[in-house]
Amino acid sequence: MTLQTPPPPSITPRQMNLLRVVTAMAWADGGLATEEVDVMLDSFSGIFAADAPQQEVLRQELQDYMMQNIPLEELTPKLQTPEEKEFVLRLGYEVIRSSARSPEEENINDDEAVAYQKLVSLLDLSPETVHQIQAEVEASKDEGSLVDSLTRKLEAFMR
Repeated sequence: MTLQTPPPPSITPRQMNLLRVVTAMAWADGGLATEEVDVMLDSFSGIFAADAPQQEVLRQELQDYMMQNIPLEELTPKLQTPEEKEFVLRLGYEVIRSSARSPEEENINDDEAVAYQKLVSLLDLSPETVHQIQAEVEASKDEGSLVDSLTRKLEAFMR
């Protein structure tokens, strides 16, 4: 029996690539929790679709793609502008920064730190830009949940 690739979702390739890079960072610790997927799907389908029926269809389309753990090396060359690279770095840092599962655990575990350094290297941004983005994320870490923050930033970026 052959596995069939699902049809591409009804979003632009640019939107898909941004979503996939963020998802790859969420996979950095080896897993993607069902709750994380549900919240991201609800938020992102709300951004990319105009009404509730379209959102539900898009949510189903995106779910298949979010469950694929695609290497960053395949995704980052598709980023076309410095703004996309900076946006992806910001979202990636927010994703790994928020993933502590218990008060005793570091906010960024070793696997996530390695994945983030790989992302930094692949994006080839200046050290100043990287430090500025990290400082902005650290300064805004109390602005609500990660997904709410990602949703606001993605909506603003896509405009």
